[in-house]
Amino acid sequence: MLKIDLSEADWRKSRYSINGNCVEFARLDAAHVGIRDSKDRDGAVLIFAVSEWAAFINGVKAGEFEV
Repeated sequence: MLKIDLSEADWRKSRYSINGNCVEFARLDAAHVGIRDSKDRDGAVLIFAVSEWAAFINGVKAGEFEV
């Protein structure tokens, strides 16, 4: 299991967040990004490889997840 210290994570929200209730992300180290629910800051953190997060962001920008 991957062990990463989250105590120094610099959590950020999208600049498009209107009411502050959204997903936050933090660069955890050179290889990992953390994602959490801004309403539950002590809750679970999903950890992804930087390459996985970049692929997701690129997919969003390309409209791959439009409904």
